[in-house]
Amino acid sequence: MEKILSVNNLVISFRTPAGKVQAVRDISFDLNKGETLAIVGESGSGKSVTSKAILGILAGNSIVESGSIVYDGMDLLRISEDQFYHVRGDKIAMIFQDPLSSLNPIMRIGKQLTEAMLLKGKARQKSCRKEFNDTLALLSDAMVEAEATNESAKAAELRQMCKNFDKFEFKHIELEHEYSVAYEAALEVHDEIKDVLFYIEKNAFDDEKYTIKEIIRLVDDSINDWVVSGEDAVTLKQLIADLKKVASAGIQKKEYTEIARILKSMDVILAAALDKPEPDFFSMGYYVTFAGKPLPDMGVEELNAYLRDYADENFINRFRECAAGALKYNAEKYNALKKEALKVVEAHKSVFEADKLDKKACLDAAEVMTKAIDASIDRLEIHKDSIAYTFGSTIKILIHSYFEGIGKNVVASKKHAKQSAKYEKLVAKGKQPSWKVAPSTAVDLDLVQQNIVDLIERLTNHYEEVLAGADKRSYENETNELIKFFKNNASGVVMKVTKSMAKYKALKLMEEVGIPDVRKRYRQYPFEFSGGMRQRIVIAIALAADPDILICDEPTTALDVTIQAQILELINKIKKDRNLSIIFITHDLGVVANMADRIAVMYAGKIVETGTCEDVFYSPAHPYTWALLSAMPDVDTNEKLEAIPGTPPNMIYPPVGDAFAERNKYALQIDFEMQPPMFKISDTHYAATWLLHPDAPKIELPKIITERIARMKSKGGAVNAE
Repeated sequence: MEKILSVNNLVISFRTPAGKVQAVRDISFDLNKGETLAIVGESGSGKSVTSKAILGILAGNSIVESGSIVYDGMDLLRISEDQFYHVRGDKIAMIFQDPLSSLNPIMRIGKQLTEAMLLKGKARQKSCRKEFNDTLALLSDAMVEAEATNESAKAAELRQMCKNFDKFEFKHIELEHEYSVAYEAALEVHDEIKDVLFYIEKNAFDDEKYTIKEIIRLVDDSINDWVVSGEDAVTLKQLIADLKKVASAGIQKKEYTEIARILKSMDVILAAALDKPEPDFFSMGYYVTFAGKPLPDMGVEELNAYLRDYADENFINRFRECAAGALKYNAEKYNALKKEALKVVEAHKSVFEADKLDKKACLDAAEVMTKAIDASIDRLEIHKDSIAYTFGSTIKILIHSYFEGIGKNVVASKKHAKQSAKYEKLVAKGKQPSWKVAPSTAVDLDLVQQNIVDLIERLTNHYEEVLAGADKRSYENETNELIKFFKNNASGVVMKVTKSMAKYKALKLMEEVGIPDVRKRYRQYPFEFSGGMRQRIVIAIALAADPDILICDEPTTALDVTIQAQILELINKIKKDRNLSIIFITHDLGVVANMADRIAVMYAGKIVETGTCEDVFYSPAHPYTWALLSAMPDVDTNEKLEAIPGTPPNMIYPPVGDAFAERNKYALQIDFEMQPPMFKISDTHYAATWLLHPDAPKIELPKIITERIARMKSKGGAVNAE
C-alpha cells in the first residue's frame, strides 16, 4: 500500500517544574493511503501528543528530542511555520474531543465555515502556480532528453508543446470556472426557491428583503452560455426585472402570490438548465485557443465528441505519448542512480556501526550518502519519495544529537551523581527525604546511534522495493495522474474563492455531514446546536480544504452512545467517499472495533502492540491489550468487567523495564529489569511483551476475552461493541 505518512523513532518530552516528563518514547508507525489507523490507550499514554506533533501544535514547553514525521517529501518536525501553513488544515486536518473548543461561540457557523476558505484562497493560488510551472519545466526537460535528439528544431517543438499545454490548460480552467459559478448558482437558487415556495404556502415567509435580494443575485449569476442561455436567458432577465419591481415597493403579504408565480417560472428554467450535460471544457480549451474559428453550432454531447477528437488528433495523443516516454526515461535514469546510491550507502554504512563514532567520519559519510541520494530523486514524480527527500536533513540532525549529547552527558552525569550522593547521605543519617532523585538527563547515545542505522536501513529497504517493482509501473496511468495534477493546480490558480462560492461550498459541506435545514443552520451560533451537531460542524470545517489526512482526537468521548454511533458512521462514510487517511485516537477499543483497519495500542509513551483490527481483537498478545479488552463493555457480557489496577507510571521517573509491569498480574521478573523488544507475531501483528519470548511460560488469555472472541466468531466476526 502507498504510505502517506511515516512517523519514525519519535521522542517527545515536556519541561515541568518537577522535571522532564517523557511523553512519547521512541515510537514508529506508518499511515497508508485510504486507511484508518486507530491509536488506543489510557489518558497520558502519548496519543494526543503524537497527533499534535503531526499537526505542529505542540505546547511551548515541549522538547522533540529525536525522530521524524515524514509527509509529502517533508519532515514536519523540521519545516518552517510558513511551510506548515500550507500543510496544517489544507493537507492534514484535525477534529478535537470537545467541539466547543474548536468553535468561536460568538461567531455564526456560516462565517466559521467560510473564513478559512477565503483566507487560504490567495495562498493556494500562489503555491499552485509554482507547482504547475516547476513540474511543467521538469516535464519539458525530460521530454527533450527522452527523444535523445540533437536537432534544435525537434527540441524546440517539444518545449513548444509544453508551452501550448500551459496556455490551453488555463483557458480550459477559465471556461470551466465560469461554468461552475453559473451552475452552482443555479443549483443553489433552485433549492432556495423550493424553500421560499414552501414558506409562502405555510404563510411563514420571513426575512423577505434579504431572501429576494439573494435569489435575484443567484439567478443573475446562473446566466451562462452553457447553463442558462438564448431565449431562456432573455426570459430569466425579464423575470428578474419583474421580481425587482415587486420587491422595490416593499413586500406585503398580498404580493406573495405574484412572487410565487415569478419564482415558479424561474424554477422551470433553472431545473431544465441543471439537467443539461456538461461540456468537455478540457478539449474546448484547446479548440478555443488554437483552432482559430468559432465553436461549431451543435448539441453538447455531439460537440463534446467533436472537440475530443479534434484535441486528440491535433495535440493530446502526441502529448500523452511524449509525456509517457519522458516518465519512462526519467524512471530508468533515476533507477540507475538509485542503484549507485545503494552502493554508496553500503560503502559508508559501517562508519555508523562502529563501537565509537568519529564526528568527522560521520559528517563526511553523511554528506557523500546525501549527495548520492539527492541525485537519485526523480523530481518529476507526483508522489514525492518522502524517505529520500528527508534523508539528508534527518541524518545530519541525528549526528548532531549524538555528538552534542556526548558533551551534555558529562554535565548530566555530574549533576545526577551529586544529587544521588546527597540523597544517600540523608538516608545514611536515618532521614527519609521527601523528594526522589531525578533520572539522569543523559542522552541515550546507543539509541541515537541505532536510529541512524535504522534510518539508513529504511532508505536501503525502500530503494530495493522501488527497484524490485520497476517493471510493474504503468506509465500510461502515471501520465493520467500527471495531467490530473496539472489540472488541479491550474484550477487552484484560476479559481478565486469568492464569498458566494465559499458559502455554497459551506452549505454543501453541512449537507455532507448530515446537518438538516442548512440555510437556517448556516446563520446560527454554536450554542444553538446540540453536542452531536456541533461535532458535525467541526468535521465540516476540517473537510473544507479537502485534506489528505484527518486526525480524530477522541471525537466521540463527550457524546452519548447513540450520537457516538452516528458520528463514527459519518467518519466512515466520509473516509470512503473522499478516500481519506484517518488517524483515530481513543481510549476505548470498542469505539474503533468496526472502523479501524489497523490498531496501535499505546502505553506510557510507547506502542506496545500493533496489528490489524482482527489481530488485536481475535489474537491480542500484550497484557495491556488484554486489560483494555477486559474492561470493554458489550451487550452480551454477563460477567463483571475487570478494571485495570493501579495507575500509569510517573513519566518523570519512567520505569527501567516494561512500563505496564507494576499493573500486570502476568509480569515476569525480566519485565521489571528490561524493556521488551517488539516481537513479530505475523507480517501484520507485533507486540512488545516478554511473554512472546521462546523461553517465557505459556499464559492463557483471560476467560472474559476468550468468551468474547468465541461470541464474535459465532456471529460471523462482527465486533459487537457499544
